[in-house]
Amino acid sequence: MTANRLDAEEIDWTPAAVGPPPPAPPPAPARPRRIGSLEILAAALVLLVVFRGPLAGLVAGERLQTWTTVFVSVLVQAVPFLVFGVVLSAVIAVFVPRSFWARALPRHPALAVPAAGLAGVVLPGCECGSVPIAGSLIRRGVTPAAALAFLLAAPAINPIVLTATAVAFPGNPEMVVARGGASLVVAVAMGWLWLRIGRTDWIRLPHRPDLDGESKAQAFWAACRHDVMHAGGYLVLGAAAAATINVVVPASWLQSVADNHVLSILALATLAVLLSICSEADAFVAASLSQFSLTSRLVFLVVGPMVDLKLIAMQAGTFGRRFVVRFAPTTFAAAILVGAGVGAVLL
Repeated sequence: MTANRLDAEEIDWTPAAVGPPPPAPPPAPARPRRIGSLEILAAALVLLVVFRGPLAGLVAGERLQTWTTVFVSVLVQAVPFLVFGVVLSAVIAVFVPRSFWARALPRHPALAVPAAGLAGVVLPGCECGSVPIAGSLIRRGVTPAAALAFLLAAPAINPIVLTATAVAFPGNPEMVVARGGASLVVAVAMGWLWLRIGRTDWIRLPHRPDLDGESKAQAFWAACRHDVMHAGGYLVLGAAAAATINVVVPASWLQSVADNHVLSILALATLAVLLSICSEADAFVAASLSQFSLTSRLVFLVVGPMVDLKLIAMQAGTFGRRFVVRFAPTTFAAAILVGAGVGAVLL
């Protein structure tokens, strides 16, 4: 009986253990394509072309015509540099391995800081792209001091920005040298300062970029699309603000500020933070502020790519609030002092 009962139990168990596999889950339904910012921009441009006649009548006033002239002139001069810089920045970000930067820098941290600052020459992009790249450098083992020097130098000393500065100031070639030299000095000084007093717990390491895992072509176009829409939006706002300043603010006010050397430097440094213009286009806005001295406008060009509202937000999201509350104010003060000093010597 015992043997028969065990055999029966074995026979009863076997079908349950070797049953048919469960059915495969149904495929996830395809998500509907959402209308993004690029589609909205394209639709807005089409509407502007279609209704250009009625819209032209709205700017018949002298002040509105002046605003439109300044706004369009800034955009027309800046957009080619912005697009070219975004494309080259996407090529470097997608096709150049991240480990390259760690291998290229010297092992000694004090030597890695100026080397990382000079490496900004080979990154033709704006500050929007330097923040995630600096985060990747830190995650790949590069000393934070060197990564921060690269973060500050790359948007200001790359060839696209310096060429745009030369075009914006055709009669003042010394402005290109002054901007490149002052920006590099600030970047290296901040890197060495962080090496001296910085703490690792002030930085929250960034997450992996969302482009990981995608094909090269998809990552390239996604990077281009994001940078054009992001930096282009800030460029439009900056051009509108520059045009508004030229129209709304009385010329006597600007002239009174511009006549005071110290006040003009502080005013344009603060304006650079508030406007948050892409470094590939800020030279054209600075050139339009002709009431101010070259030194004041140099400070505007040194501060802008290092400290502005969008950068503060991006740095807080990438490195954490503890980092940005210490790094941004110190960089702002250093950029003003170095920019004013270099301007006094070269301009």
